[in-house]
Amino acid sequence: MSEREKVAKLLRLVRIGQISTRQAVLSYPRDVEDESLIAAYHALIHYEADEDIRLRDQLYKEEQDEYLEFIASVLDRGDDLPQNIIDNYKKFYNSAPILHKNNFKGFLKSFWKSLNIKDK
Repeated sequence: MSEREKVAKLLRLVRIGQISTRQAVLSYPRDVEDESLIAAYHALIHYEADEDIRLRDQLYKEEQDEYLEFIASVLDRGDDLPQNIIDNYKKFYNSAPILHKNNFKGFLKSFWKSLNIKDK
């Protein structure tokens, strides 16, 4: 299973309530550099952040669910997300960074990130 297919499955499981967003984040591929997967990660984080709004507003819930399903469908096909979606999430990259692998290289990436230095 490709990383995109794995993420599509995680998004769908969250959307239907079979797993929590936290479980999906912990299962998310680490150290991804694929812009579509990074944007999907941030879409997942925003989906979680808007839970209270979805509980109060049925129309908003339906729109968010459809949006998450759209992202899952695109990734499931192996396609790139539309550039406007990728660009929309770039401003959030520093506030909720992708998790790194639990090894020395992952430690270094986290360390450089904390110093605001790009690693090679």
